[in-house]
Amino acid sequence: MSGYEVAVAAQAELGEGPTWDPATGRLLWVDVLGSRVHTYDPATGRRTVRTTGQHVGAAKPRTHGGLVLNLRDGVALLDPDGAFRWLHRDPVPDRRANDAAVAPDGSLWAGTMRYDEATGGGTLTRLTGDGTAETILADVTVSNGIGWSPDGTLMYYVDSPTRRVDVFDHDGDGVVVERRTLAVIEDGAGFPDGLTVDAAGCVWVALWDGGAVRRYTPSGALDREIRLPVPRTTACAFGGPDLTDLYITTARVGLTTPTPLSGSVLVVPGAGEGLPQPPFAG
Repeated sequence: MSGYEVAVAAQAELGEGPTWDPATGRLLWVDVLGSRVHTYDPATGRRTVRTTGQHVGAAKPRTHGGLVLNLRDGVALLDPDGAFRWLHRDPVPDRRANDAAVAPDGSLWAGTMRYDEATGGGTLTRLTGDGTAETILADVTVSNGIGWSPDGTLMYYVDSPTRRVDVFDHDGDGVVVERRTLAVIEDGAGFPDGLTVDAAGCVWVALWDGGAVRRYTPSGALDREIRLPVPRTTACAFGGPDLTDLYITTARVGLTTPTPLSGSVLVVPGAGEGLPQPPFAG
């Protein structure tokens, strides 16, 4: 399967975290190392860019407007009027934020990693709207894609160097148990990065250094692969008015000779049927 288009021609160092905001009809995405939050309106082509002042792993919509930001030194809130405040400040030397996702209950699950990608140097933390933080996983390396099944009873998770997409049982109140492997990315096919779950319960995962996005069924079978003209695909999300267009972020960082589209946001129209993503309840 192919049929990609260029949604946003850009040269992001580390494009990540595409998220569809139904309240505004815009796509949110970040350039982690560029410390920028981007928006894109596919109906008008309008784009905005906001500099965050420090490396930003993810930006997600909030229930009453504004954004929640997974930043180098912790999780912060950006109000609709532009006011900034910390929700949970937790700076650790040589560590930065990475991918994050909002659970069905409105909590934010925020990942971190060390800049040198040292084994066990990252975390996955659950934050509620009042800023209460609970460490879910304390010894991950590159905390990446997170998503939930349509009924919320399963949580999918990627720690990239493991080459696995894992699945947990999820009770809806932030408790995850029974970690097991859904799929393993074979040697030579890249590393799993960001992911999204579609309305059929299938998991779509972007492959860093694999130049592709794959779809796995709930049983872990490889169902589909979209090949792309960039080696470093980073994350994917469904968007558009009917949530059928698959948006894919990409990166240039570390490439001796980036391809022309490295760092751009690509889109595959009509790729599938996505799930509405809940806003952060804070």
